[in-house]
Amino acid sequence: MHDAIADRSAVRGFTALERTRDADEFDAASRVLLDPGDEVLLEDPGFLGARAAFTCAGAQLVPVPIDDEGMNIDAVPRRVHARLAYVTPSHQYPLGATLSLRRRLALLQWARRTGAWILEDDYDNEFRYTGKPLPSLQGMDADERVIYIGTFSKVLFPAIRVGYVVAPAALVPAFIAARSLGGHPAGALDYAVLSDFIDGGFFARHLRRMRVIYAARQRALLSAARSELAGRLDIPANDAGMHVIGWLRDGVNDRAAAAAAAREGIEVTPLSAYSLQHLKRGGLRLGYTGYTPKQIWEATRRLATALRKKNGGL
Repeated sequence: MHDAIADRSAVRGFTALERTRDADEFDAASRVLLDPGDEVLLEDPGFLGARAAFTCAGAQLVPVPIDDEGMNIDAVPRRVHARLAYVTPSHQYPLGATLSLRRRLALLQWARRTGAWILEDDYDNEFRYTGKPLPSLQGMDADERVIYIGTFSKVLFPAIRVGYVVAPAALVPAFIAARSLGGHPAGALDYAVLSDFIDGGFFARHLRRMRVIYAARQRALLSAARSELAGRLDIPANDAGMHVIGWLRDGVNDRAAAAAAAREGIEVTPLSAYSLQHLKRGGLRLGYTGYTPKQIWEATRRLATALRKKNGGL
């Protein structure tokens, strides 16, 4: 998985991989659900692709802070009358929180009360390393206010460019029309092969295999971080996903840290790049799934070197 990326450099490390997520579903959702000037609730920090799509649609972005339970709909000011809430409930992007049952019910109640829509991006739910897969918001929705989107680009390979939307029946014609206006959908052969791959049980087998591999690579990163980054970058374990967040010491600028890492040949993304509001503490997004444990250890050593150097301003 992502071996081509890893092969380019043995120690490049921790690539963001933003480009592997399809934008076409966000574009279609924006066309169907929003008018220019509509307010949209966004997780903050959150996924840049969604932010870009809603901005291009002329929406007014309303950042909603994230805590250990995910997006807090109760924190939205009463003056806000949002048309849409965008959430990644299974594995919040990029912080990794899981939306709690209490928050899920509150979000559904908010949509029912206000007549708003919820756009559920089932980000990384396939790669959960502990427990069973979590139920979707869409599966809990009795009022048909949730549109569920996902992609095969990350779970298989980026070039497949196949995403999907699960929408209320009344919205399906509008989504089909919107989808036909933009993007470059995959060919019929791609769909046929993917369908056979799923029906034959190969997709489920692939996910089981990759969960084992990715969990081992996360353990390698955590072990390397304890050895090489202690006191400079705090990296908590995560139950799911393809990346972790490393928290910098108080007062350290994460953009300066990312620039210092780049000078050592290590590609990381500053957490502040994903945020609309000021963050109290800087962090770095570290993508580990495209690298072997050996490559992860070497990249971690280089990152430690970058964070130690005085010319990094750290």
